Amino acid sequence: MNKFYLLFVMALLFVAAGGQAQKKYAVYAVGFYNQENLFDTCHDAGKNDSEFLPNGSYRWNGLKYTHKLRNMARALADMGTDVLPEVGCAVIGLSEVENSKVLDDLTAQEPLRARGYKYVHVEGPDTRGIDCAMLYNPSLFTVKSTALLPYIPDETMKSDFKTRGFLTVGGEMAGEPVTVIVCHWPSRFSGSSYRECAARQVKAIKDSLLNVNPDMKVFVMGDMNDDPTNKSMKEILSAQPEPEAVKDGDMYNPWYNILVKQGTGTLSYQGSWNLFDQIVMTPNLVDKKGKRDFSTLKFWKNQIVRRDYLFNTEGRYKGTPKRTHASGIWLDGYSDHLPVVVYLVKERK
Repeated sequence: MNKFYLLFVMALLFVAAGGQAQKKYAVYAVGFYNQENLFDTCHDAGKNDSEFLPNGSYRWNGLKYTHKLRNMARALADMGTDVLPEVGCAVIGLSEVENSKVLDDLTAQEPLRARGYKYVHVEGPDTRGIDCAMLYNPSLFTVKSTALLPYIPDETMKSDFKTRGFLTVGGEMAGEPVTVIVCHWPSRFSGSSYRECAARQVKAIKDSLLNVNPDMKVFVMGDMNDDPTNKSMKEILSAQPEPEAVKDGDMYNPWYNILVKQGTGTLSYQGSWNLFDQIVMTPNLVDKKGKRDFSTLKFWKNQIVRRDYLFNTEGRYKGTPKRTHASGIWLDGYSDHLPVVVYLVKERK
């Protein structure tokens, strides 16, 4: 029995119908959280980070940066703890981080340092200077490969269009091959075709991984800047809302019904909720037809993390995510997005 099982596993007990023997299951959490402009206070050559300098429009200084790190570390450390209070997430995808320095400073914060979190980051071409990254607990996830695959504009776009690439991290979790693709697709200010282009490219990456190894468990996560109902997610990436509908070549999207049936999401705009922050997965992670075959890693449930401290409690933005700034005022907040988590289960032998 390895260190993971000795120190970190939380066992769930499922009692089968007819009084059959109990089985024990290990649980793993995988999350994503948009950091909303996690910039340091220094200029990076070639990046448009002027707003986040001491003399910039946000008057971004050491005090604000220190508070931002503290706040984000608190929220990140809380992710997954509703089920795994001592462990949290094995993997957390991030968007809107400026560079490796901010990740060094972030993982040095006590709640993350105590769990031994490391990070994966590759400098990208985005003109604003924001990248994707991935935190991971090396006791729960082993990194074996890293690549930042570029977003390639199609023939309808300007050839010099630069945005975040697709951070693709291969590794092992629960003794199985796992790849995480962390995304931050083009903004809503770009046409929907820009995100549909991203979806086609991510689908190609996912398909190529499965062609090489059909047993590869693939998670596509990120701030998609599209809802689960939009063409990029529902049609091009073919992220289906029901497990029974997931076929070879599809993905499963457990967030679809949260938006459509519950009417809630991860960010609020003009009084309405969007659910841009999603984690979708390949069919080999889906327990189809409720068979409860957890001999390999399978999806169990998902959640939008809704800690009270993540929300505004008064004023015009009451009930919405408490971001760092609003209307030019420093709120000492967290992010304009809420974190998301999926929980996975595997039978303990």
